[in-house]
Amino acid sequence: MSLLARLAPHLPYVRRYARALTGDQTTGDHYVRVALEALAAGERVLEANLTPRVALYHVFHAIWLSTGAKLEPRDGGVTGDDASGRLMRIAPRSRQAFLLTALEGFTPSEAAQILGADFSEVEGLISEAQQEIDAELATDVLIIEDEPVIAADIEALVTELGHTVVDIAATRTEAVDAVNRKVPGLVLADIQLADGSSGIDAVKDILARYDVPVIFITAFPERLLTGERPEPTFLITKPFQPETVKAAIGQALFFHPRNAKQAA
Repeated sequence: MSLLARLAPHLPYVRRYARALTGDQTTGDHYVRVALEALAAGERVLEANLTPRVALYHVFHAIWLSTGAKLEPRDGGVTGDDASGRLMRIAPRSRQAFLLTALEGFTPSEAAQILGADFSEVEGLISEAQQEIDAELATDVLIIEDEPVIAADIEALVTELGHTVVDIAATRTEAVDAVNRKVPGLVLADIQLADGSSGIDAVKDILARYDVPVIFITAFPERLLTGERPEPTFLITKPFQPETVKAAIGQALFFHPRNAKQAA
């Protein structure tokens, strides 16, 4: 199989990554093109012990570092409340680790291979990025959960991240009423609720009126895998790990099209 055929499925994604990394499509495409030219000329090779996608990103970073490119803001500062603007305010090395795992879906181990770093270093970089995101995007949160103990656990996680829980709803009706009182910047929703109502329907009611990010936390993930809306970008299966919930909250707020704080 030719080099181009091996890499073709991954090129749109490395271009996406390069754009997010640099804050500019033209600049990002330039470095992707240089990486591909280096591979075609034999100046760089795909590491045989890595998957093709990981190896491609590894070459991209090798090219990036060899040019002495900088990730600092070019105009002395970055403005904007969209994901691109927020990305450029994260420290450069943390930005790389965060994007590789949160945007591109690599595991921390794969990100370490791409960056040529230790696993522990990458975990630290991701944590640093997460802290910056949490501090900037603190918002009001609605929890839709009928189990008091689980609701309390989620509330503690949310509060620890610096967010404010404005209400905990145990039914579809309670959820809708809560949103009528205070529009949240984030919704964390179970599916099976106390009175037999559905968290899915509650979320549909909310999204029909407001554009807010939603994370489903449920013991019944198969009920969301139907292809019907709302399609869950973030789906966490019970029993959940606290770090999984924290990461999902940061990512949901970070990549939502508008600043969640504006929803309040």
